[in-house]
Amino acid sequence: MKTHKDLIVWQQALNFVTTIYTVTNSYPESEKFGLINQIRRSAVSIPSNIAEGAARNHSKEFIQFLYIALSSASELDTQIRISENLEFLNKIDSKELLEELESISKMIQGLIRSVKNTSN
Repeated sequence: MKTHKDLIVWQQALNFVTTIYTVTNSYPESEKFGLINQIRRSAVSIPSNIAEGAARNHSKEFIQFLYIALSSASELDTQIRISENLEFLNKIDSKELLEELESISKMIQGLIRSVKNTSN
C-alpha cells in the first residue's frame, strides 16, 4: 500500500460522505445543528480515521483507527435508522444507504483482519 488513497474502502467511504451530504440536504432546517450535523460528522469520520490510521508507523495504531472508523459506521447506521423513523428518509433510501454502509463496514473488518495477519 502506498497511501490511504490506494485503499478501495477509503475511496468508497469518501464517496459515501458525498451521498450523505446530498441526502441530508433535504432534512428539515430545524435539524441543521442536530441530526444533520451528527450524521455528517459520523460519515466524515469513517474515511478520515482510515486515512489517519494508514499514516501511522505501526500496524497496531492503524488497526486502532480502523476500529474507530468501524465505530463511526455503527453510529451512522443508528442515525440513518432514526432518520427513517422520523420520516426524513423513506424506506427505500434508508435501505440503500444501510446496504452501502454495511459494505463499507465489511471492507473495514476485512482490512483489520488483513493488517492483523500481515503484522503477525
